[in-house]
Amino acid sequence: MDATLQMMKELTELDGPSGYEQEVRKQMQTYLAPLADEVLRDRLGSIVGKKIGQADGPKILIAGHMDEVGWMVTAITEKGFLRFSPLGGWWPNVMLSQRVRVQTTDGRSYVGIIGSKPPHILTREERDRVVPIKDMFIDIGASSKVNAEEMGICPGDPITPVSDFMTMRNDELMVGKALDNRAGCAASVDVLRRLQREAHPNVVYSGATVQEEVGSRGAMTLANLVQPDIAIAIDVGLAYDAPGMESHPASCNLGDGPLMLIFDATMIPHVGLRRLVVQTAKELGIKLQVDALEGGGTDAANFHLNDAGCPSIALGFATRYIHSHTAVLSRKDYDDLVTLVAALVKKLDKDTVRELQEA
Repeated sequence: MDATLQMMKELTELDGPSGYEQEVRKQMQTYLAPLADEVLRDRLGSIVGKKIGQADGPKILIAGHMDEVGWMVTAITEKGFLRFSPLGGWWPNVMLSQRVRVQTTDGRSYVGIIGSKPPHILTREERDRVVPIKDMFIDIGASSKVNAEEMGICPGDPITPVSDFMTMRNDELMVGKALDNRAGCAASVDVLRRLQREAHPNVVYSGATVQEEVGSRGAMTLANLVQPDIAIAIDVGLAYDAPGMESHPASCNLGDGPLMLIFDATMIPHVGLRRLVVQTAKELGIKLQVDALEGGGTDAANFHLNDAGCPSIALGFATRYIHSHTAVLSRKDYDDLVTLVAALVKKLDKDTVRELQEA
């Protein structure tokens, strides 16, 4: 397992749903500190490594997001089962009978199961409907509410999926929970690693935000801290190459290149910056996939609204099965994305940024 796969394993196996990213941030600190001139963080917990290429050059912000979709304990029943609310977007069909981890305030953790009825006793109506999340519960093995409280569990405790990192197809595919968006976190580190041996005409701030899955909140505070001239959000996108997706008009596939969003519900990317991405990819011989989403968004939504406006773009990877216990993305797409972003950084000098801002 090389350094990138090891980093991806370490990051994805940490638990860090929205609002509870502390352990992920600590790990990001260990990666960023040796690569940066300075490590900065905002008051919500977003973190970036600052690397000076040209001290008076434009400020370039590159960021994944540390949080993963998860849940929060909201109540304990008299029999010791947990009620919970989602942190981020979940489709209930992927949740029943899955293992989860509950983290207590005092540092203990317990693996539980999202309970389900056996099919033998389901009514016809129950078989044909999706179980609402509000009707679900988590079994942590407690015998009562008092017993659960003795275990240290209380409302407000975070809950995350249990899923170990692995690879498939001789390390060509990376598999695990929280690839949305620890893959973007890892890429932000690898971009800084590439720039250790490359000159760049700007000041790069590369790292990750918090609370993207609940409204890109950390993107707002991090942009206020950095005040970037250009911003690149690195995030996962959707792969449409699995069965059942054939009728979708987009054709983003694992292994067919990095992904660029040309439209989503929160942002129309800066056209000049988009063209620069396309041109750079062509120069590098990197195939670039594109997608347009009528729902959802990325941290670029708040980056591009910072101050008087910041030309921004969302780049990433076509990924299968996001917002579930296990997602899959291509290592080649990941490596090509890091190469592309590092090359973009080297192009973003004063004149180029001024042209983009004034276009």
